[in-house]
Amino acid sequence: MGNSRMKCRKCGRPAAINMRRHKLALCDECYPAWFRGQVERTIRQFGMLAPDDRVLVAVSGGKDSLSVWDVLLRLGYHAEALYIDLGIPDGGYSTESKVRALRFAEARGAVCHVVSVRDRYGLSVPELAMRRGRGHKVCSLCGLVKRHIMNGFAWEGGFSVLVTGHNLDDEAAVLMQNTLTWQPGYLARQSPVLPADSEGLARKVKPLCLMYEREVAAYALVCGIDYIQDECPHAVGARTLFYKEILNQLEQRSPGAKAYFFTQFLRAKQSGAIRFVEGEEVALHACERCGQPTTAPGLCAFCRLWQSDTQGDEG
Repeated sequence: MGNSRMKCRKCGRPAAINMRRHKLALCDECYPAWFRGQVERTIRQFGMLAPDDRVLVAVSGGKDSLSVWDVLLRLGYHAEALYIDLGIPDGGYSTESKVRALRFAEARGAVCHVVSVRDRYGLSVPELAMRRGRGHKVCSLCGLVKRHIMNGFAWEGGFSVLVTGHNLDDEAAVLMQNTLTWQPGYLARQSPVLPADSEGLARKVKPLCLMYEREVAAYALVCGIDYIQDECPHAVGARTLFYKEILNQLEQRSPGAKAYFFTQFLRAKQSGAIRFVEGEEVALHACERCGQPTTAPGLCAFCRLWQSDTQGDEG
């Protein structure tokens, strides 16, 4: 956070946070308004949201998703949330994170929808990973399950846009990973806005994509947002955490390095200075079971996970 000897640039009170990349120190009273202003500017810059949009925020009970939901509500957007109960038992992780999300919603008179993977499909994500056997890690299955449920809920619920809490540290780490392994398809699609370019796909946006993780954490702290601070127990050793550590070392030596890395990538793509060919386009069609768009013949990847394991509703 801040240095007690530093003064707030706006009011002169003791600073709560010093942002070296902005050469800006702010107190706990001035910081929230500054943070919301930065997020609002990002929303305008990338054309993420319109005032009359029905917004669905994917919340996990963590600082990023609850903070972006808080900001959107304060900016006047009609923003409901979706919490996906993955059924992760370790230390009561799923239970504790769900409590944080529901408590946040209740305090603000907002709506938080809950979808339980076990109740809907018959198995929790860890149980599904065990059933599928070796080669099916919880994290990879978790991502597939969450994307499918979030997209389906947003589309079927008539929401204009799906918001996720990805911050700049997340985006920079993914960019580094995809650059080091030269994944043109992923690099082509990495963007603050993913359009709904096919029937059945929800439009997805990331309003925190230009905010550092520590800036989001500071916002949650000074605004009194109660969030689950533990990382998901299955994220230990995740490759993106390794890339975040490397980027933090760069940032320590050169303040603003993470932001420069990500924003220059976006500028180069927008200007056409770099282009990534995703390969031959494959037509999307509706999954035979759930109806969501897929390139796979017959069933989508999500429904194939369940076809031989459980008969939960709508795949």
